[in-house]
Amino acid sequence: MITGSLAAWLADLSREQIPGAVSNELRHLALDTFSVGLSGRHTPWCRAIRDWAVRDSTLPRGSTLWDESGTRLRPSDAALVNGAAAHSLELDDFHNAKVHPGAVIVPTVFAVAEYYRVDPARLDIALAAGYEVMIRTSLALSPAETRLRGWHLTPVCGPLGAAAATSVMLGLPPHEIQSALGLAATQSSGLFAFTLDGSDSKRLHAGMAARAGVVSAELARNGLTGPAYAIEAEDGGMMKVFSDHSDASRLLHELGTTWHAARTNFKPYSCCGSAHAHVDAAIALRPEWSRRGLVRVGVPTLVDIQCGYRYEPGSELQAQMSVRYAVASALLRGSVLPQDFGEPQRHDVETIQLANAIELVRDPDLDARYPQDFCGWVEVVDRSGAPRKITNTNPSGSADHAGRHQKLREKAIVLLNHDFDPDTSQAICDRFVKPAPWDIPGILATLSRQKAA
Repeated sequence: MITGSLAAWLADLSREQIPGAVSNELRHLALDTFSVGLSGRHTPWCRAIRDWAVRDSTLPRGSTLWDESGTRLRPSDAALVNGAAAHSLELDDFHNAKVHPGAVIVPTVFAVAEYYRVDPARLDIALAAGYEVMIRTSLALSPAETRLRGWHLTPVCGPLGAAAATSVMLGLPPHEIQSALGLAATQSSGLFAFTLDGSDSKRLHAGMAARAGVVSAELARNGLTGPAYAIEAEDGGMMKVFSDHSDASRLLHELGTTWHAARTNFKPYSCCGSAHAHVDAAIALRPEWSRRGLVRVGVPTLVDIQCGYRYEPGSELQAQMSVRYAVASALLRGSVLPQDFGEPQRHDVETIQLANAIELVRDPDLDARYPQDFCGWVEVVDRSGAPRKITNTNPSGSADHAGRHQKLREKAIVLLNHDFDPDTSQAICDRFVKPAPWDIPGILATLSRQKAA
């Protein structure tokens, strides 16, 4: 029984079972998600979701919207809004299982911990449980196949991760966790159709996954039952629904021994994670690029299908999901950050021309490695007229790159400094990554004090 065994593991999970290195990684990733979410709350799509959530809210006590201390919501709705904010800029973390765990799990942990006044000692357990269940669910589904069937894996797998994290914080017994996972699985959804018109639905997906997980655990605690075999059932189980080559046993393989969560990537660039290896290569090649001749970009077939479309100026999302636009921006501006997706940049004639002149090459070698590796290559003509090519196995935000914690902190400081003074930004970073008990009220109070000042 896959669902039941997973529930039993979650019920018994303790802080001592989680390696210190894993908790350290997750605290840094939580900082990354929080800083991205604080910036993402300014976007029009996040404001639309926020305004819906707060419209009829009259709670005397509730969970806080990040940087909005006067607004109190049910934890499920706070997780929805904060999750959408964290996913709003295409800067949130991602795993090679093709999911964005941080934008789902971190808002869930903050909202539930604040509302239910959860023991801070349980928060590291909840983060690890949420990340691990979400990632393992995607790996079990065969993420490449599930994505090619048109599913967005973050809202497909995120409800289970959020339900796992919430169940741990609420201290649910195994049978209630099993129901929570079942109720979460039955809410798994999310279509990838947003790339055709650049619509805002992708921004909603992380938030709706977080909300589904919180609601599932709360309902299970209230006695509502979910399907006990939601993951593995032959008829209607999620493994059969989303993929023809799923392997539910991957959810349990080396569970508690191998921690996939620690391999989560952070994003230095504001674009689809599948383009990050190419952006790294383009930026490295830029100083020697002759600005003439053919630019060739090697991609896995799935990335070509997902991100290789002809670039036409449209929404920010259309540009952020385009590998052509990302490489063109990297070569022309040396930057692929939120400011590079503004209206003038998206309509820049030189950027459009270069993006659509790029030759995308479907590389069988990359096909054999993706998505286990988020790999790719870029080839340009250098100033001497010779071809120059760089191949990257994984992007610079991956766990393979030394010094990524420092780069992640630098990213967080840049984002936080947009709204807070440098001392406040540093204090927020320290509250996340220093080896001390979690203090979510203290983190939120730091924001409020800055506003008051």
